[in-house]
Amino acid sequence: MLKNYFKIAIAVLRRRKFFTFISLFGISFTLTILLVLTAFLDKVVGDSYPDRKRDRSLYVTHLQESGKDGQSSSTLSYYFLNHFVGSLKTPVKLGISSGYEGTNTYVNNKKLAVNYKYTNADYWEIMEYDFTEGKAFSKQQIDNADKVAVISEDMKRDYFGDIPSVVGKYIEADNVKYRVIGVVKNVPITSYNLYSDIYLPYTVSKTDFTKAKGYLGDFTGVMLAKSTDDVPRMRDEYDAMMRRIPMESKQFNKMYSHAQSYIRSYVETGNESSSGVTIVFTAIVIFVLLVTVLPTLNLVNINITRIMERSSEIGVRKAFGASSGTLVYQFLVENIILTFLGGLIGVVLSFIAIQVLNSFRLIPNLVLSINFTVLGIGLLVCFFFGLLSGVYPAWRMSKLNVVTALKAQ
Repeated sequence: MLKNYFKIAIAVLRRRKFFTFISLFGISFTLTILLVLTAFLDKVVGDSYPDRKRDRSLYVTHLQESGKDGQSSSTLSYYFLNHFVGSLKTPVKLGISSGYEGTNTYVNNKKLAVNYKYTNADYWEIMEYDFTEGKAFSKQQIDNADKVAVISEDMKRDYFGDIPSVVGKYIEADNVKYRVIGVVKNVPITSYNLYSDIYLPYTVSKTDFTKAKGYLGDFTGVMLAKSTDDVPRMRDEYDAMMRRIPMESKQFNKMYSHAQSYIRSYVETGNESSSGVTIVFTAIVIFVLLVTVLPTLNLVNINITRIMERSSEIGVRKAFGASSGTLVYQFLVENIILTFLGGLIGVVLSFIAIQVLNSFRLIPNLVLSINFTVLGIGLLVCFFFGLLSGVYPAWRMSKLNVVTALKAQ
């Protein structure tokens, strides 16, 4: 029976080529947009490089102080992280890193824009960067304020060119020369708390971060638990610490900061009254609805027109005893076949679109790909399209009176 339905569906598609083109275009174009968006979200959220220990980690990225006269919110100071968070017992490691800063350097009289950030030693023990050369700087090198640097593969290529090894060579950033001791695989800029071109010991900064006693600054932290079972205890200990910390200023009477999972920390707004997760989820839902609802309504109208043109066929089949359920099943199967054909075209277009986007390098170091998760979502979207756009037309068709259907021709 399914074989016959498939043959009928192909014949119907060939009969009205313009309607078929409009239907396939709407399905494939919509699916292409959704697959590219899903690939982007999968890369941003699902890519665990270099923080492969997310299941044992909690991230501390913001602190908000509020009072009668207003509020202040920012990333944290090195002092806050080292002095307060560093005193917690549950974490076995505390990685501290600054946000990346931009500067210019010159190579063969050519200006090169670079980003650099500062880290402590534990940062390199928590994060698992893939080193193509050398290694990370040690705690002793940090304590000695050695002018050493770890650079990305792109930085190596742009600054030194195509040479086999750059360990031991010097690179200049912010008018200071640093000795390269390691090269790591690129991190996409979308992982903004981990991305940089150059990684430096925090002790070589022109600003002495250890002397500033304020709570707000340019740093974020990641706490590593001994096991996943210790993560809730680590979060509770952090919350208990926040309740004990004295206010930084008399103008504030409330202070908020949370140790969160990677996803929550990634979309953190820094405002206690505004959930980043809610905002992002709402934005994605609205976008998906706008992208899917309009093509679905268009497909419904086309399907109704297509079905009404087949009223004589419906009348004949009903006259020979075909039930409404049988007809509904047939037209649903035909519509799902149509949507899966559009889906296959959409998958091909998605591969092409992703390759084009990757070639343009619109987002530094971000390489999109379609994996099995993305393909699975694409198939679900196709099935959803087929059902949603076919149920109402099929139901309406099944209600046609036999006499009326026969007279329509």
